[in-house]
Amino acid sequence: MGVKSDVHAIDKRKKQLLEQEKKLRTRMNKIKHKIAVISGKGGVGKSTITVNLAAAFAMHGHVDRVGILDADIHGPSVPKIIGLTGRRLQSGPLGIFPATGPLGIRVVSMEFLLPDETAPVIWRGPLKMTAIRQFMTDITWGDLDFLFIDLPPGTGDEPLSVAQLLPEMDGVVIVTIPSEVSQIVVKKAVTFARKLSLPIIGIVENMSGFVCPKCGTKIDIFRSGGGKKISEQLSVPFIGSIPIDPKVCEDSDKGVPFIIEHPDSSSSKAFKEIVKRIETFLEGRKK
Repeated sequence: MGVKSDVHAIDKRKKQLLEQEKKLRTRMNKIKHKIAVISGKGGVGKSTITVNLAAAFAMHGHVDRVGILDADIHGPSVPKIIGLTGRRLQSGPLGIFPATGPLGIRVVSMEFLLPDETAPVIWRGPLKMTAIRQFMTDITWGDLDFLFIDLPPGTGDEPLSVAQLLPEMDGVVIVTIPSEVSQIVVKKAVTFARKLSLPIIGIVENMSGFVCPKCGTKIDIFRSGGGKKISEQLSVPFIGSIPIDPKVCEDSDKGVPFIIEHPDSSSSKAFKEIVKRIETFLEGRKK
């Protein structure tokens, strides 16, 4: 009797997993491009890059067709940067829907499920993987042209979960800053992507020098060129550098993507060039 019960439980679990996989594929097949943004270490501005990537593509002919999955379970910051702090996911007869930010950007984040912004998520790996799977399968994302996935620093549970759940991902953008410490750990991110057969779109160097708003002179406060150097060493595309701009921090604190608030700033212009290179990469994958 015990053996029959165990076999039945295993068969039931297999059936559940197959149903989840089918539902996941149904949701994700409605999204044309899926791009993850990763980094080797924290504090490089990865979430800011993710939000502004989403905004840039929305501005470039994809309004209401872009989404952000904030997969940083322990330190979700996308809602703050995009002006959705305090929002909740909406549910109805047709399912659970993302929160909607500027330009119709659809956002799902762990923060939307927490009682307040000070509440920590004290979870181990299996729970985090379950949450990420549910964000993909149980959320009604709808038809999207782009889904940007903001991953936490490092090569742990969350990046691994996303890579395994989305083997069809278009690629990853790796964010670094000029410091030698960041250059060292970005190599790990490159190796991670290669081991999991994730296409590498390229490396972005954030905080690359400071451009004086009055005279336009560039000052390399933290040096620059580290991202390009790493890209050459590892034979990875270098897709651009973004200078330090106090407006970026101000806009993020206000909850407005800087590319929307200050489209003519040096940072926004540099960012638009990065977007063009990503578009070129995606066009190349179609051939």
